[in-house]
Order: sequence, then C-alpha cells, then structure tokens
Amino acid sequence: MLPDLPWFAYLILLGPLLLLLGAAVYKTLEVRAARDWPSTAGKVVVSSGEVRDVKIIDSDRAGGFRIEPRNFANVIYEYSVAGKKLRNNRVGIGEDRGNFQVAETIAKYPVGTIVTVYYNPRHPGQAVLERDLPKGLWGCLGIGTIIVLTIVFGSAIGLHRITEVVSTQIPSSGNPAAAVAFAAFGTVIALFALVLQRQASLARKWPVVTGTIKLADIEQYRAAPTDGHTRGQTMYQRRVSYTYTYNNLTYTNTHATLASSVASTSSWLVRKSTTGYQNGASVKVWVNPDNPSQATLEPRAAFVWVLWIAAAAIWAVAYYAAVHG
Repeated sequence: MLPDLPWFAYLILLGPLLLLLGAAVYKTLEVRAARDWPSTAGKVVVSSGEVRDVKIIDSDRAGGFRIEPRNFANVIYEYSVAGKKLRNNRVGIGEDRGNFQVAETIAKYPVGTIVTVYYNPRHPGQAVLERDLPKGLWGCLGIGTIIVLTIVFGSAIGLHRITEVVSTQIPSSGNPAAAVAFAAFGTVIALFALVLQRQASLARKWPVVTGTIKLADIEQYRAAPTDGHTRGQTMYQRRVSYTYTYNNLTYTNTHATLASSVASTSSWLVRKSTTGYQNGASVKVWVNPDNPSQATLEPRAAFVWVLWIAAAAIWAVAYYAAVHG
C-alpha cells in the first residue's frame, strides 16, 4: 500500500525521469525525420578540441542555473547543396552536453576525411554526420526507469512497512516514524560517503599530468530564495579553472576536487576550508583515462569524515526517537 501522499508529491519525485523520457522521445522523432534527409559528400576541414560555456541547471542559485566551461570535439565539415557551399559542426542527432567522447570523435573525423553529410532539404544549413541514436539508449532508459520506480515506490512502501515493524519493537513512548526516517537519512549519507571514498580510491590510480591554473578566485552569487523570502542569501564558492594536456589534446576543467565545492555565506570560511591556487601556477592533475575530460587536482575525499560524523549523529537521533519519542 502506497503512503497517502498528494499526486503532485509523486510528480515531483518522478519529474526528472519524465523529463528524461520526454527528451528521448523528442530525439527519437528527430531521428525518424532525419532518415528522410538526402545526403551529399562533405569534407572535414577542422577537427580539434574546443571549450564552450554550457548552461547547467542549478536549483541552489537564484537564476536556476550556472555557467560551466566544458570540452567539445569541434568537427567542422564543408558540403555543397544546389551549388552553395555550407559549413556545419553538428556530428550527431543526440544532444552534446560536452565532456564526452571528445578524443574519440576527433580521432574518428580527422581533417581531410571525406564524410557523408545528411542535410535538411528545407533548411540545408541543418546537417549531421550521424543520424542514429546511441545504441542501447532505450534499453538503458528502460532499466533506469525500473530502478527509479523501484526506489521511489519501493522505498515508500518499504519505509511504511518498516515503520509498522519498528513500532512493535520499541517502547510505547518512542516515535517509530521519526526513528525510521532519521535512520534512513543517516544511511543515505553513509552510502554517499562510501561512494566518495570509492571515487577517491580510483582517482589516486589515474595517470598524472602537469596542468596550469587559469583562474582561481572566490565566486559570489545569489542563492535561490527560500522560506518565502524574495531574495536568497549571498553565497561564496571557490572557483578554480585549469588546463592540461592528455594524449596530445588540451582540456579545461573546473572540478578541483571529487566532491562538490564548499559553498557558504562566509567568504572567510570558504577561503579557510578550501585549497587556494595561484593563477598561472603549475599543478598536478589526475586524469581519468577512460574520459580525459574528467580530472581532479585533489584525488582524495578530504571531507568524507564530516559525512561519517553526520551519519553517526543522525543515527543517534534515530535511536533517541525510537526510545524517547
């Protein structure tokens, strides 16, 4: 039996999944339309890495987004339609958000390669080199959907059942709902700590190259409003941008640590609790060999102990709720 929650609560929980499925349907329709596009011969004239600013959804900020530089494969090809020479740099139908298969795409389409260009007959400037969706997309989405539904509804049903069981095992003065809720929250934090430790363990084995700090400062931004306030608080966060070269390709990254950067209403606290870097300084960069766009300057889980302390404290609250209510 599902907990008695309003319909919009389930909609909020399933919102990201619905958006993802909607995007997949839209791309599938684009692929079907592109199947009827005519083709012509083209030639790759530029094939190199490029950094572009990408708008990233960030609900913690007043604008609802942040700007992040990401690495892209910039493959420019020339082709002619009705005697008019055109240029395009769109490789596939899928949405390219950057930091994915940059080296592979550049290697696949080196300068001078003769390619087949599929173009929109109504708007010849719209073209692609690959008009198929990534293999296994719908299979992965199907598995992901099952996992999300299992987590959302399974956890809701499971917590409800667990609460009923706990209520029979604790004193009558206890609060089983609060005990189960706090215990579950503490467990989630502990799992996050384990994942972070695992990431750090893997990152320490990544190859190390020399990089250069391009920008290091404290970013100031307005947080999203909360509790009915019209304006959010002024927040501060360490901002680090660095470049490095791996397998003859240059990349730019803004993730100095494996975990999210510390954000605070105090610029002093951010300066004291995060590592400072000098513009132009040489640094060691640990690079993920499977995806060189992913890298870090600090391959360790520096604050993982804070997570473990938080999990232990929340478990203690759960015990108190179970015994004293």
